[in-house]
Amino acid sequence: MPAVRSSGDSTSQPSTMGAGSTSDDGPVPLPPEVDGRTGPDGAEPDPRELAAQFEDEKPGRELSGPIGVLVTGTTLAIALLALWQVFQPLPQGSKFYLIIFLAGIMPMVFLAYPADLRLPRRLRRADADQPSGATPADRRGHRGPTLPDWILAGAALVSCLYPVLPVGLGDGGGGYDAFLDRQGLLVGMDVAMGTVLLILLLEACRRTTGWILPAVCVVFLGYGYYGGLLPQSWPVAHAGLDFGQIVDGLYNSDSGFYGTPLDVAATYIVLFTIYGAVLDLSGAGRFFVELSAAAFRRSRTAAGRTAVASGFLLGTVSGSGAATTVSIGAVTWPVLRRAGYPPERAGGMLAAAGVGAILSPPTLGAAAFIIAEYLGVSYLQVLGWATVPTVLYYLGILLAVEIDARRSGVRPVVIDTTGAGRLLARFGYHFLSLFAIVGLLAVGFSATKAVVLATVLAAVLSFLDRRHRLTPARLLTALSAGVRGVLAVSAVCAAAGIITATTTKTGLGPQMADLLIDQARAVSSEPAVVLALTALLAAVALTLLGLAVPVTASFVIGWVIIGPALLDLGVTAPAAAMFVFYFAVLSEASPPTALAAVAAAAVTGGRLVPTMWQTLRYALPAYLIPLAFVVTPTGLGLLGIGGPQRIAVATAVAALSVAVLAVAAGGWLPGVGPAGTPERILGALAGLTLLWLEPVPVAIGAVLAAVMVAGVLVRRGSAGRTGGPSAVPTVNHGEEKQ
Repeated sequence: MPAVRSSGDSTSQPSTMGAGSTSDDGPVPLPPEVDGRTGPDGAEPDPRELAAQFEDEKPGRELSGPIGVLVTGTTLAIALLALWQVFQPLPQGSKFYLIIFLAGIMPMVFLAYPADLRLPRRLRRADADQPSGATPADRRGHRGPTLPDWILAGAALVSCLYPVLPVGLGDGGGGYDAFLDRQGLLVGMDVAMGTVLLILLLEACRRTTGWILPAVCVVFLGYGYYGGLLPQSWPVAHAGLDFGQIVDGLYNSDSGFYGTPLDVAATYIVLFTIYGAVLDLSGAGRFFVELSAAAFRRSRTAAGRTAVASGFLLGTVSGSGAATTVSIGAVTWPVLRRAGYPPERAGGMLAAAGVGAILSPPTLGAAAFIIAEYLGVSYLQVLGWATVPTVLYYLGILLAVEIDARRSGVRPVVIDTTGAGRLLARFGYHFLSLFAIVGLLAVGFSATKAVVLATVLAAVLSFLDRRHRLTPARLLTALSAGVRGVLAVSAVCAAAGIITATTTKTGLGPQMADLLIDQARAVSSEPAVVLALTALLAAVALTLLGLAVPVTASFVIGWVIIGPALLDLGVTAPAAAMFVFYFAVLSEASPPTALAAVAAAAVTGGRLVPTMWQTLRYALPAYLIPLAFVVTPTGLGLLGIGGPQRIAVATAVAALSVAVLAVAAGGWLPGVGPAGTPERILGALAGLTLLWLEPVPVAIGAVLAAVMVAGVLVRRGSAGRTGGPSAVPTVNHGEEKQ
């Protein structure tokens, strides 16, 4: 791995950003591994274990022995079934496949994830027998499934397979066709099995994500059952559903457990997760970090640029904000610390770059596949919609990095690593499978076939590197790890079916849309103002929702409740879907939860709340750009819709807005000097006005931006005439002073 040293001589003064910096100029070795293993001395924490503590999903058990073999064998069978389904779909149809898939996933959840409840006294004594130095993760790894876990796993297997069992059970059973024939007329055994699966699914979600999502599902179930008791004058009242109707909608319909979210998990997410595991084991993660370091190793802002570029590239492997944050933090935090970044500012940068992994093509978050299914479009179109916003997002982060380096006196560092050209020549083949996905999608392949072929290509190319070649044993490990990685999201997607089914049967979506629009119309009757206010209210609601539930569930809830409001106001379906998607994802960067920021603070040791606010500052463009492509037709150009001229104009104006907002947030105009409070206020107003993307607002925003620049120039000239410093006094290790 590359090492880092400060540039300049040993007599140079330390940076004014002294927090977290060191005074010696010797090389700082980076962790020897970036692919999830510890260093040779075992002192470094496992990045995967650390990431799991801050992801939407909880960490699972580390199983070994016969139980580990059972789980590995089952996950391999699920992986092979998912791969087989791509090229030879089961003749009984997709729902039959989803039933089999969930029957394989649910028992594994109860075996792989502990209950984490208060233990009985006898078990607490057994737990106390663990070595005194053992961590909770160690105790979890050494304790296998309990008897209740096995009972729940067996019950999950039976209740999941019940719809396809060819034998009769009481007044039910009889096979798949007989089960479908009873849709809307479930018998007692059907209701009993559906109830068991419902309870087990809520428990699976609790084990994998915590209490909040199951609580939300229970609220929706309560609304479906008791909504008929509400006063009929209330907008959200409905006729009411009996328990049998609720179970029928969940267990024997296309909008419940086996609805679109689970379909996406079983057909798209599992395959992309397997692809990510294969790419990771082939050494791609290590290569992406080294390439980022090599690309900027002699830049003044090498430390910050390396962190941002690593986040973007590693996002193609992980697809998780917290996991990417921890991975790049474990490697680049020593570089950032050496450059003089305080822990909080470095943590904010790492978290913002990590969250960008979920927003960046070609492997967006799980919700992106749900968008493709809901709107009936190809995944390639969703990638096209995400391209310009991703560029603008990382543009904002990079500008913030440049501003911080000049405003705060970040020290230049030289990263000792192989040149970028040599790295590309030797390991650039890791990009080929990523390009293959986009290329195959472009020529008409489905997303599932494209990712399977890309996975095969990545596995074959791994033999070009002796250290990471995917032998049959390692390939099986990758397949198993890919399915293990989708256990939690599959439970979440099946639980999301509870929300969608309840919303569909009660008509809650249109009712909530009317309420949201009425709140906006209470302020103004002007259509443009109503749309803008509705978008703001929706953004706040989605952000608050994302604080409580995982990204995938947040998107599903937001789409069925808030999406109709935007559509009713004339917003196009792509813009509405991407709007909900972005704000669902940004929950990982939003205080007070901000999971990516919490993970970054754990890596850097920084204070949590300041790290969250720094993350918010770096991620600011991601909060504003979605508003731009919702409130104005020109904003569709940011999604690549509307022809070359609209796309070019929208992108250029939005880029100017991002740049001005970066100056306003950072308090520094690159190449000129510091911006005072009046200039920063003007910059904020200019950036927000420009995002309206209509001729008059753009003209006003451009004028305000010009006045801001003029103000900074005047301030610099005044400082020069009075003999004051034109910048924050810093010393650049023997080079020119600012």
